[in-house]
Amino acid sequence: MTQASLPLSSAQKFTGLLMALCLAVMALAVFVNVVLRYGFGSGVAASEELSRLLFVWLVCIGATAAYPRGEHMAFTALVRRFRHGAAMPWLARLIHLLVVVACAMLAWGAWQQVVVGMSSHSVVLRYPAALLPLPALLCSVAIGVMALRDLVRGRLPDFGHEVEVE
Repeated sequence: MTQASLPLSSAQKFTGLLMALCLAVMALAVFVNVVLRYGFGSGVAASEELSRLLFVWLVCIGATAAYPRGEHMAFTALVRRFRHGAAMPWLARLIHLLVVVACAMLAWGAWQQVVVGMSSHSVVLRYPAALLPLPALLCSVAIGVMALRDLVRGRLPDFGHEVEVE
């Protein structure tokens, strides 16, 4: 059974709902702003800030949801050569270790930005500026935990999208 044919878990349904909600609110905010700007010569100042904030959250939620399904970009041509060889378990561990290291670096940088953003607010909506780097922090922690779990279990990376690339 391929990854695409597996039933969606409640977490996958929830992340899909969150992404759809972010996209719907973004589209509505931008549409209303365009209509007001070109139709009536005015606009909603908060539309740009809201769209930017929701876009950042949308991307990070999507990246987190894509990781366990193997839908991130991957060097499948290199991995395909070692797929059934003795080196594949070691290559898989190296891949998971590199993902954990990259997530740790991203989390550290995002955490620093969250701390800086706690003392400032957005110009129009006045939300804490920490809400912009927060999704990167949460995303990196979530993906890092999943990669660490796969590293400890010795699980091979899921390259289910490999067929689509060829």
